[in-house]
Amino acid sequence: MRGPRPIGILAGMGPEATILLQRKVMEAVPALDDSDHIPLMIDMNPQVPSRIAHLIEGTGADPGPCLAMMAKRLQQAGCAALAMPCNTAHHYAGAITGAVNIPFLNMIDLAADHVLRSVGTGGCVGVLASPAVRRTGLFERALSVHNISVIWPDRDAAMLGAIKRIKAEGPVPPARTTLVEAATELAAAGAGLQLIACSEFSLIADSIAGVANSVDTVDLLAQAIVAFAMAGQD
Repeated sequence: MRGPRPIGILAGMGPEATILLQRKVMEAVPALDDSDHIPLMIDMNPQVPSRIAHLIEGTGADPGPCLAMMAKRLQQAGCAALAMPCNTAHHYAGAITGAVNIPFLNMIDLAADHVLRSVGTGGCVGVLASPAVRRTGLFERALSVHNISVIWPDRDAAMLGAIKRIKAEGPVPPARTTLVEAATELAAAGAGLQLIACSEFSLIADSIAGVANSVDTVDLLAQAIVAFAMAGQD
């Protein structure tokens, strides 16, 4: 019997979020033995050019070529599909898909599908993410076709500061406070569902339990990875 198909992870954005995805994938598999788990080929590359520098500050190199190179490496290593636990980096998804001929499990599309099932056409979703994601309009493009409105907390500087602090110091209390305040703002503004759409915020997602109806895009990606990998079994 053939086992689960290997999945390639474009990783390192950031390293701790990559480990979180790996743990979520492992926990989602009903394994009785080591061999039941999904083979993951992880290209842990923290040297991918900064998405914040490129998209917000306008000073950094384009991450697209680096991500394309990583995608090619993973395909050549035998991966059946690719995934990437960084919402902002999905702005460069075209560079990834243009470099390979295996599927890319797009976290933005997965989130849009979940939102549509959850709130329906004409609903409203709040996004807890980097201001870089807001600037790219990734979720607006994915959801506007379903007439779903997207709202953001009015605190870009605080959100970006929290993300940078988590990268430097881990899931510290001030970052948790910022996320709770943002989720509270979005709930008051009418968001029927909130997307935790920054993998640094995924590390403190438990902070908003009871504050907002939310879903973590990393959870959605982990579920898609398991489904795709297990579908390859005989």
